[in-house]
Amino acid sequence: MSAPLIVVSGLAREAAIAAGPGITTVVGGGNAQRLTRLLDEALARGARGVVSFGIAGGVSSELAPGSLVIAQTVVSGAERFASDPGWCNRLAAALPQARVASIAGIERPASNRAAKRAFQDSLGVVAVDMESHIAARQAAARGLPFAVLRAIADPAERDLPPAALIALKPDGSPDLGAVLFALMRSPTQLPGLVRLAFDARAAFAALLRSRRALGPDLGLPASNGVAPKE
Repeated sequence: MSAPLIVVSGLAREAAIAAGPGITTVVGGGNAQRLTRLLDEALARGARGVVSFGIAGGVSSELAPGSLVIAQTVVSGAERFASDPGWCNRLAAALPQARVASIAGIERPASNRAAKRAFQDSLGVVAVDMESHIAARQAAARGLPFAVLRAIADPAERDLPPAALIALKPDGSPDLGAVLFALMRSPTQLPGLVRLAFDARAAFAALLRSRRALGPDLGLPASNGVAPKE
């Protein structure tokens, strides 16, 4: 049996879209330490590639909700990780509407327009997420091909309402009780949350269309693989 393709996501919903035969999904739930541990355990069992798949925050004003980004490079502080060129090219060929550019891996959400602008100005990236740098670092350490496909759910010109920043449950599902409690304490957040829900719907729809277009292996040839370490 060939080694699986590992899909790294932050949310359970992202992982559900990517799931399929020959796929192992790893969900961080917004916790970098947890994601690092789970991904390390998955990679120790063997893998033929790692792809960071899910939604992202836009830092370029050119990217509307639902826009797709394929990363050529993932930037995290002083680190830069290049995605596998062949895999990147295959993703771009299958998804011609996607933007091919650099993204940044970050530890906390970019919650306002000023923070997003700072990422674009200082790093030259078009989007940010909280998983791609961890996935890239682990893949590079093991000599595995790596790719990123993200859909914009939070465009550059919008601030996130505080309730949207509430931590996820460990399984990557939203803590709806905590969100509702925060909304009860500050009802003025409702319009922002509704707008975010519509934006996220566009992003998840784009991910679903992309998953169907890319096929079972998300653009990575089935011949790639490494055995688990002894």
